[in-house]
Amino acid sequence: MQTPGRRSGQPALSKRSLLGACLLALAGLAAVPAQAQGARNFATLAMVAEPQTLDPMASTADLVGTIMQHVYEPLYTFDAKWNVVPMLAEGMPKISADGKTYAITIRKGVMLHNGRELNADDVVASLQRWMDQSPRGKAVAKEIESLKAKGPLAVEVVLKQPYAPLLAQFALPSGMAAIMAKDSIAQPLKDFVGTGPYKFKERRPDQYVLLTKFDKYSARKEAPSGYGGKREAAIEELRFVPVPNANTRVEGALAGQYDFADLLPTEALPRLEKAAGKTLPIMTPAFGFPYLVFNTKEGVMASQPVRQAVQLALGEGEMLAAGFGDTRFFVAEGNHFPKGSPFYATGGTELYNQRNAPKAKEAAAKAGYKGDPIRVLTSRQYDFHYNMALLMAEQLKRAGFKVDLNVVDWATLVQRRNDPKLWDIYVTHSGQFPEPMLSPPQLGDGAPGWWDTPAKKAALAAFNVESDPAKRGQLWGKVQQVVYDEVPYVNVGKFNGLSAKSPALDNYQPMTWPFFWNARIK
Repeated sequence: MQTPGRRSGQPALSKRSLLGACLLALAGLAAVPAQAQGARNFATLAMVAEPQTLDPMASTADLVGTIMQHVYEPLYTFDAKWNVVPMLAEGMPKISADGKTYAITIRKGVMLHNGRELNADDVVASLQRWMDQSPRGKAVAKEIESLKAKGPLAVEVVLKQPYAPLLAQFALPSGMAAIMAKDSIAQPLKDFVGTGPYKFKERRPDQYVLLTKFDKYSARKEAPSGYGGKREAAIEELRFVPVPNANTRVEGALAGQYDFADLLPTEALPRLEKAAGKTLPIMTPAFGFPYLVFNTKEGVMASQPVRQAVQLALGEGEMLAAGFGDTRFFVAEGNHFPKGSPFYATGGTELYNQRNAPKAKEAAAKAGYKGDPIRVLTSRQYDFHYNMALLMAEQLKRAGFKVDLNVVDWATLVQRRNDPKLWDIYVTHSGQFPEPMLSPPQLGDGAPGWWDTPAKKAALAAFNVESDPAKRGQLWGKVQQVVYDEVPYVNVGKFNGLSAKSPALDNYQPMTWPFFWNARIK
């Protein structure tokens, strides 16, 4: 799962440094096994960073999900309208009258990358590992009474009480409930044996992750829609290349070096629009929302009154402007879900975008704030994170807070945020999903930030037990109110994503986590 003119958080590259960066990137690509002369059948995909892991359960980082969703598949996934649809499951589950027992049948004849057929034991072992390892899985595990195989291709999930988000949790690519070969399961994961249209071939840190077509892939028969339906590996090799500098991704796209370049700075749009011969801009609407996570466990932000004072100081509209500049790319509004969504609610939104430094300073004094520095953790890999963090730091300083801005690479941030002693606020973003429990992870249990209060538990318990969409919408308003009251995180607003593709990449379908099955190289 980012309002006046925006500047890039990174210095403009000189011609010499740009040439050096491009040569380094090309050198990395040269290390990838070369194709035979003739028609090209590989794609070079520029990602924002080096993935800190390739274990899809070990991290909720979007980058890990983006790459490994080609290797692993879930039981259920999302179609183009974000409806849950079956993937490895044969169809939708049979749910008992009391809403607590899910009977799931697995598709017959699905082949694993090690050459054997997928069975219920693989699914049970995979889901058990997900519940043990994944931050999302750990939250779902608290809802599950039992998980067992009921036959070679049958799985039964019994819940302690009805839990409406279950299938959506199974479907999310981030922190994925990935189904893998039981005999490949280990900690840490060393062999990546899934069922996807691509299989893992090689990783060279800071150079590439290489995936190749799985010839025995078992595709669904339905027409492709979003992540659902038929998947085909029409490109033989996918080369995911880490390009942490946003300007280098832009210049590489403009030079025709990449078939796809992810998450580009919005100010690059005019140049991309004028370079149609080399690259084509792609805007992914309703891409997601940037948000600030507060450390509620240790340090200065562990005090709820101090967090409320910080919320008073924030001007989210200004932060969005710093992050995205062009008003085509963002919407500043306090409702976490847009109008038209069943989860649109106004609860707490009067506390959004206050930008009231004097009131914040007064509230901080009453809260006992003693001038301790607020350690803000951010990264330049997502340039809008960095630009928003710079602006936020100034807003906080105007309100009398001391700010210590810690700028690290994304892999380091993901590592550090797990230690409550190292930070007070970190900047991140999430996709905008139809099910509130999918994001941010802080709505679950155990995610960095460690929000765990009676008010949270009560609001979410009522929300998650209810299966009626209309009633769930009303109950979400109460959850949103608790978020504004207790400030475990701040939803900054909504944004559209900008990426670019080469004219050679055909049939690419923009989605929150880019995928390249069904795409072709012309």
